[in-house]
Amino acid sequence: MNSTPLEGAHVLVTGGTGSLGKALIRRLLHGDLGIPEKVVVFSRDEAKQHEMRTSWMQLQAATDETIYSDYKRILDFRIGDVRDYEAVLSVVRTMDVVFHTAALKQVPSCEYAPLEAVKTNILGAENVVRSILSPESHVRVAIAVSTDKACKPVNVMGMTKALQERLFVTANLGQDRTRFLCVRYGNVLSSRGSVVPLFQEQIQHGGPVTVTMPKMTRFLITLDHAVDTIFAAYRGGARGDTYVPHADAALVLDVANALIGGRPIEIEFTGIRPGEKLDEVLVSEEEVFRTTERDGYYAIQPVLPEMWQGPIHPARTTEYSSREVTLDVDGVRELIVRSTRTGVRD
Repeated sequence: MNSTPLEGAHVLVTGGTGSLGKALIRRLLHGDLGIPEKVVVFSRDEAKQHEMRTSWMQLQAATDETIYSDYKRILDFRIGDVRDYEAVLSVVRTMDVVFHTAALKQVPSCEYAPLEAVKTNILGAENVVRSILSPESHVRVAIAVSTDKACKPVNVMGMTKALQERLFVTANLGQDRTRFLCVRYGNVLSSRGSVVPLFQEQIQHGGPVTVTMPKMTRFLITLDHAVDTIFAAYRGGARGDTYVPHADAALVLDVANALIGGRPIEIEFTGIRPGEKLDEVLVSEEEVFRTTERDGYYAIQPVLPEMWQGPIHPARTTEYSSREVTLDVDGVRELIVRSTRTGVRD
């Protein structure tokens, strides 16, 4: 399970211009797992790729760190869509490691356009898997990024991500060249489309701050914690594992109050949006019996028992739900401050 470092490797990040993709690439170029020979950003938005290049040029001018001065040699950009198998195959065939972060992730958008979510989150993931398993490929590790909404899913985004997980897990069957794994976590603070930037924008305009339900809870995680989870899966995950971090959970209402502070800004309750849950789950009651503790993370072993790695000693007795609130308003405020200090913003 202990994978070799990424020193000298060719690494692909699909969806690399997204919030998580950019945070992951920053950490890769910083050498957290060794300095790769090449890091390829694969995405369909040329404007975002241009903005990302520009931001790295500005970073190079502002820092003395050697790795940033080498980014032009290491970092490569490829325009393409995970929906296009030939485009995916053309870039995968020279890679050693693949981090699959490309997705449609907005819950309401996926509810109104379910087929588009299927095309990206399921068929796109299958294109990545099929390319990696092609005879032309020599990828040794592939990790897909999932979400708590994939656990006991009730919305289109969660349903499609749940199937993405299954596609990556079952890709381990019948071959021993590539180790396929997943990571799963909750709301990433400060990422594009998350609740914190939305609340901040509403506050800047004088409110109201819109909260769906007073008792709604969510798991909260910083971008760096999300990347830590990916790296932990890379280092210690077995074939078919789904890595889940120990994440804090809070009332969304407390997130709003933490951002508002003492300002006279109204909170408006709007009701639950299409496809939303009141609480989220990271490890379901059906998964508990095959969930172990590994290096400070939960590792959910595959649903197929023939893929289990030896006897399982369950790490939990109950499902892991955001109902287990761990942060009050002050704790949320501290987490938000920490995320803005270390996170990569769009």
